[in-house]
Amino acid sequence: MKQNKYDEAGFFAKYSAIPRSTGGLEAAGEWSTFRSLLPDLHGKRVLDLGCGFGWHCRYARGQHAESVVGIDLSENMLERARAMTDDPGIEYRLGAIEDIRFAAGEFDVVISSLAIHYVERFDLLCREVQHCLRPGGSFVLSVEHPIYTALAAQDWHYGPDGAKLHWPLDHYHHEGPREARFLEDDVIKYHRNIATYLNTLITSGFTVTKLSELQPTPEMLEQNAAWHEELRRPMFLLLSAVRN
Repeated sequence: MKQNKYDEAGFFAKYSAIPRSTGGLEAAGEWSTFRSLLPDLHGKRVLDLGCGFGWHCRYARGQHAESVVGIDLSENMLERARAMTDDPGIEYRLGAIEDIRFAAGEFDVVISSLAIHYVERFDLLCREVQHCLRPGGSFVLSVEHPIYTALAAQDWHYGPDGAKLHWPLDHYHHEGPREARFLEDDVIKYHRNIATYLNTLITSGFTVTKLSELQPTPEMLEQNAAWHEELRRPMFLLLSAVRN
């Protein structure tokens, strides 16, 4: 299922107003951890899957990547990305992540930030990423954590007084689609457990080099009190892998 909620005017307007849309990478709480998983980008050919407004594409060029290709299914996203980009070294292409087809070894680094949990077949995607990466190339991705995606409600269990008592977890090993609410709208996300993420990468020809469940740092807690909730349950899973 290839969703394109972002070309719906109302949904796109709400997405455009959230902090990570207005403030860029520094407003994304997981950015510092994601950045730490990236290899040296100097002189690299980079592919960004689900590039959105192009924040990661522009960062890569700022780190002296040779070239960057950003893929996104939303024309609204790419229109905004192009308006924010003045760099011939970045190319934005309209298309679904699931449909990528590139030459063998065309890229040195493939990245994807918070997009792959919208993709049904992670195994097929890994196969294509492995194909288009050169040997020794890096695949760095972030997704919503499986503890977060297991139940479609994606919400706390509340007490009578409205206090957040605990994060409910059920159907963890029942992988597949979940109809969740995001920005007051219904979206389909695909739940996979951690073992599936890791084993799919391994069987697709990758060596997993780092995993993070994004435990908030003291600096994050000081800057934003809301991050204290992430000490109770993880929201993000970040992975880095290298093509064998």
